Amino acid sequence: MTADSKGRKAAMLADLKQQVLTMAREPGADLDEASLSTQYGLSRTPLREVLRELAGLGYVALHPNRGARVADMSYRTLRDFFLTAPMIYSAVMRLAAQNATASQIASLRDAQEDFRVALRGGSARDRTLANYRFHAITGAMADNPYLKPSFERLLIDHARIGMTFYRPRDAASAEKLGEAGAQHDAIIAAIEAGDEAGAEALAIGHWNLSRGQIEMFVMPAGLDAPLGAPMQTRTA
Repeated sequence: MTADSKGRKAAMLADLKQQVLTMAREPGADLDEASLSTQYGLSRTPLREVLRELAGLGYVALHPNRGARVADMSYRTLRDFFLTAPMIYSAVMRLAAQNATASQIASLRDAQEDFRVALRGGSARDRTLANYRFHAITGAMADNPYLKPSFERLLIDHARIGMTFYRPRDAASAEKLGEAGAQHDAIIAAIEAGDEAGAEALAIGHWNLSRGQIEMFVMPAGLDAPLGAPMQTRTA
């Protein structure tokens, strides 16, 4: 494979990741191989290699005889997301406080600066991607082969439904953006101090900050069933 082809594959991989994270490609949307081949200048074999890599990471799903589709966000996946997210975030932050290196902490500070810039004047897309990068670094800090794939998959859906959080509709939700930035600073301080319990507690607080806005995305107005509760069939 030529260097030019490798570059096109890398560009396609990075572009599709961002498009999925920011909902530019909606959950369940078909990925037309002919269009992608034309757009990125890739033949079928390297194009399908990229799609397989994205499938392995949880961005897309491969269906026999139907091609690739953006990973869906069904009731079941969202229910599992809400049940699992607090546990995984807590474990990741605790391990990050145990294992973070000085260079990783420096990278986390850089990511936090990008996040603050996005909060001040960026779009919902900018804020979502900056937040994603911040938390992806904490996942690398945790350095746990069992948690890593689960956390990376979690971050995909958190980014997608978190687009609501980073597009505030009123003063109260806009104020929460500032709180999110302050919590990131506290997380960095706890990790740098090796404060495992503090980092874990901050993970829960940070999750709870955005949970209400995320629930608004998941549950449209007018539905009164608690999120995560089993769906019930109404009888006449």
